[in-house]
Amino acid sequence: MHFTKKTSSEKRLDFVKKLQSKKLLRFPGAYNPLCAKLIAEIGFDGVYISGGVMSNDLGLPDIGLTTLKQVSYRGEQISRVTDLPTIIDADTGFSNCKETIETFEKRGLAGCHIEDQIAEKRCGHLDNKEIIAQNAMVKKIKDSVNARKDKNFLIIVRTDANTVEGIDKTLDRIKAYEDAGADMIFPEAMKDEKEFEKVRKISKSFLLANMTEFGKSKLLNNSELENLGYNLVIYPVTTQRLAMQSVENGLKTIFNDGHQNNIIDKMQTRKRLYELVEYEKYNTPDKKITDFSSEGHE
Repeated sequence: MHFTKKTSSEKRLDFVKKLQSKKLLRFPGAYNPLCAKLIAEIGFDGVYISGGVMSNDLGLPDIGLTTLKQVSYRGEQISRVTDLPTIIDADTGFSNCKETIETFEKRGLAGCHIEDQIAEKRCGHLDNKEIIAQNAMVKKIKDSVNARKDKNFLIIVRTDANTVEGIDKTLDRIKAYEDAGADMIFPEAMKDEKEFEKVRKISKSFLLANMTEFGKSKLLNNSELENLGYNLVIYPVTTQRLAMQSVENGLKTIFNDGHQNNIIDKMQTRKRLYELVEYEKYNTPDKKITDFSSEGHE
């Protein structure tokens, strides 16, 4: 049971309308449904689900080892807990773009992005990537566009060509991808403002900027990206990095001290957790499941 008000179709329509406003939309990455609820509560515009984060969550590197079944199931779990639009990383399309689009749309996602790397892909900010031929990617895009039933399900196309072929070839690919029907372009690993600007000048689509930490792109702020004409920014791994560093620090303290008393103030309280999962909404006239004292749980 989740206390959301909007259908998947309504969330997609809202998303498209907001994109048309030309205001920069901010989509932090959610590594689980609880994180998505926090993103919504704070007031962000949407939720992003990173393929790299899902791989990391399974203890795997981001090299295309996850399956459509794994990713789509997690995508549904995350997207259904808020009224925000959720977009998801489809890597290279899981060998069948038609099935991938149909699956994600059925699972309630607002859109997905497919990239032009080879199937044995790697993180977009690593070296020695390989990309498929432009015409092969154009076919993938056309298959994706034809597969969707809801016209507001966004087909986002990521190109990794910049670090492989350079910015000029990247711009050529973007034009071809837009002609094939891409709704939004995701130019991966742009180095600086100049490269982001070059993409905007030739693109007629919505544009996505990836502000991932420790990568090849300069980290630009909201105003800078909006002034460059970008429509959406993602922070794909940020929440997982924040969480895992905190967990690592806490575990080391417990291991060394033999107790957790010195890090209680760094933990989310029971009261705050219960607020986030909306315990009280599960109460019924006959059953009060949240009858507990908050004393000591602040």
